[in-house]
Amino acid sequence: MTMRAAYGIRPLGLDTLVRLQRGLDAPGALSGTLRRLPVPDGMTAPLGCDAVTVPARFGPLVLPRLPRVGCVYADEAHWWWIVPSDSDYALEWPAPARYATGAFVPDAPAVPDLIHRPDNTVPYTPPIPLYLALCRLTDTTPTWSRPVSA
Repeated sequence: MTMRAAYGIRPLGLDTLVRLQRGLDAPGALSGTLRRLPVPDGMTAPLGCDAVTVPARFGPLVLPRLPRVGCVYADEAHWWWIVPSDSDYALEWPAPARYATGAFVPDAPAVPDLIHRPDNTVPYTPPIPLYLALCRLTDTTPTWSRPVSA
């Protein structure tokens, strides 16, 4: 037996439901207490925006390990890389890195400064090279290389 959606009504896919739930789960998303990293003027973010943040001491160590760098923001305590939405899908970002759905910056008195802007119009740092660079710096085995237990 197959089920069909009513005429003119499109069923929601799992990706859409996950994205909607993440939007509700983002701390401060409804209250407006968090600041969001802005996409610079003249740039587009067709895949949405999330961010990966690390303590500032890791920032200069990550940059030379990346083949391409998108928008990077920084303050005295942290550096943030803009990545496409859902770049945490099936990944556990290594501590002390944190994944920020919606590119929200917690506990910041102001939006961090933009310290790197790519030459093109897309703000993203490719998430897999960023993930691998952070795994290497933190001596963490990538998710897909870990043993699977039954």
